[in-house]
Amino acid sequence: MGFWKNLFRRKAVKEEYEEEWDQVVYSRDRVDFRDEEQRSRYITNCLEQMAEASQEIELLTGEYTRVTSYLTDMEEIEALPKQDRNEINTYARSLLSLEQERERYLGRKNRMNDGDYYQMRKQENELEEGLSKLKQAEEYGELIKQDMRKLERERQAYEFRRAELEVAMQNFRGMAVIFMTAFAVCIVMLLILQFGFEYDTKLGMLLAVAAAAIALTALCVRFIDADKERDSVASGINRLIQLQNKVKIRYVNNRNLVDYYYLKYNTDSAAKLEKKWVKYQQEKEERRQYAEAESKMEYFQNQLVSKLSKFKINDPERWVGQPGALLDKREMVEIRHDLILRRQSLRKQMDYNNNIGENARQEVKAVAKQFPMYTAEILEMVDRYDRQN
Repeated sequence: MGFWKNLFRRKAVKEEYEEEWDQVVYSRDRVDFRDEEQRSRYITNCLEQMAEASQEIELLTGEYTRVTSYLTDMEEIEALPKQDRNEINTYARSLLSLEQERERYLGRKNRMNDGDYYQMRKQENELEEGLSKLKQAEEYGELIKQDMRKLERERQAYEFRRAELEVAMQNFRGMAVIFMTAFAVCIVMLLILQFGFEYDTKLGMLLAVAAAAIALTALCVRFIDADKERDSVASGINRLIQLQNKVKIRYVNNRNLVDYYYLKYNTDSAAKLEKKWVKYQQEKEERRQYAEAESKMEYFQNQLVSKLSKFKINDPERWVGQPGALLDKREMVEIRHDLILRRQSLRKQMDYNNNIGENARQEVKAVAKQFPMYTAEILEMVDRYDRQN
C-alpha cells in the first residue's frame, strides 16, 4: 500500500519552471530560531540579499543617468529657437549630404547596411567591452540555470524522501496497533485455555509478552530514527530554499542584464553580435580610407559641435553621427522610443532590486519582531554587516 502511495506521490511533485525563478521565497516555518546556527544563517541570507541588491542598483544607476541625459539633450534640441535650429539643421544637412555622397561612392555589394553600420558606430567605444560583458553574462546565465536545476532536483529529492519518511512513520504506527491487537487477542486466548480448559499457558504467556516487547521495541527504534531523519531532511529543504533564493536573485539580475544588452546592441546572441562587430571593423577601415579625403566633413562636424555646445547639451559630439535625426522627426521619435525602452528596462531592474532589498529588510524586521529575545543579536549582525560592506 505504501509503495503505491509513494509512486503516485512522486508523480504529483510539481516542477518549478524558469518563469518562477524570480520569485524569492521566505520560509520561517522550517527554521528553528532557537538554534543559533539556523538563526544566524537565515539573517545572514537576508543581509546578503540586501547587499547584492544595493550593488546592482549602484551599477544600474550610471547607465540610467546616461540614457536620461541623452533624452534630456533631445528635449533641449527640440526646444531651441528657430534661428539656431535652422543653423544646426544647415550643418546637419551638409553632413548628411556628404555622408550620402560617400555612401554612393562606396556602394558595393556585400557591405554592411547603413542601419547596422551607424548603430555600431554610435556604440563603437563601448561595444567591444559590451560584447565581452554579454559573453560573460550568457555563460554565467547558463551556469546559473545549471545550479537552479541542480538545486531544484535536490530539493525535490528531499521532498520525496520526507514524504517517504512520513508514510513510513504512519506505517509504523499502524503496525504497532496491529501488534498490540494481536498481543491482546493472544493473551485472551491463553487465558481462555488456562481457566476454561485448565491448560498450563505460562510458557505461552512469556513467549507472547517477549514477542510483543521485541516487536514494539523494534518499531519504536525505527520510528524514532525516521523522525530524526525527517527533521534532518526538513532542515536540508530549508537550506536548499535559502540557496535557491540567492541563485534566483542572480538569475533574474543576469537575465535582465542579458535582455538589456540584447536591446541595447540590437541582437539576440553574443555570437551574432561578435560577427557583426568583425564585419563592422572591416567596413570601418574601408570607409576610413575614402573618408580621409573629405575634409569638409570634419569642418561641418566641428561647426555642429560648436553650435550645440552653446546650449545645454550634455553630449554634443553624439549628434555628429546622427545628423539625420536632427532633420527627420520620425528618426528622432525612433531614437527616443529606443531610449525609453532602455530606460524602462533599467528601471525594471532597479525596481526589482529595490523590492528585493526592501523585502529582505522587512523580513529581518519581522524576525526581530516575532522573536524579541534575539532583537539585540539581530541588530548587532546588521550593524556588523553594514560595517563590512
